[in-house]
Amino acid sequence: MADHVVAVCHSCCYQLWQLRSVAQSLSAEAVKAVVHAFISSHLDYCNSLLTGVNERLLRRLQSAARLVTGTRRCEHITPTLRQLHWFPVRQRIQYKLASLAFRALSGLAPDQLAGDCQLVALSRQRSLLSAE
Repeated sequence: MADHVVAVCHSCCYQLWQLRSVAQSLSAEAVKAVVHAFISSHLDYCNSLLTGVNERLLRRLQSAARLVTGTRRCEHITPTLRQLHWFPVRQRIQYKLASLAFRALSGLAPDQLAGDCQLVALSRQRSLLSAE
C-alpha cells in the first residue's frame, strides 16, 4: 500500500510542476479549479483501498494540499483544507465508501456491486416477537 501512496504523491507533484508554467497566465480562481481537478482525481482514484492505512501514509497524501497553497509543515493543515473546501483524506475515504454503499443499496450502482450489498436487517431471516 505504501507503494501506491508514493506513486500518488509523485503523480500529484508532477502535475503541480507541469501546471506551474501555465499558472501565471490564469486567474487565481482558475488555478485553484485546475489544481483541484487534477489533485482530487489522483486522491480519489482507488482511495477506498486505503481504508485501513496508517496515519503516516494518510498524512503523506494530505501533503498535496500543502503543495497547492504553499503552506509550511509547521502550520496547521485544517484551515488550509477549509479554505480549499477539501475533506481530510480519511474523511474523503469514508465519504466515498458511504456514497458507494448508498448507491449500491438504492439500486444506482452496477449489478455486480449491488448484488453483494444488502441491509443487515434484511439479511437476518429470523423473525422477532415484535414483528408479529
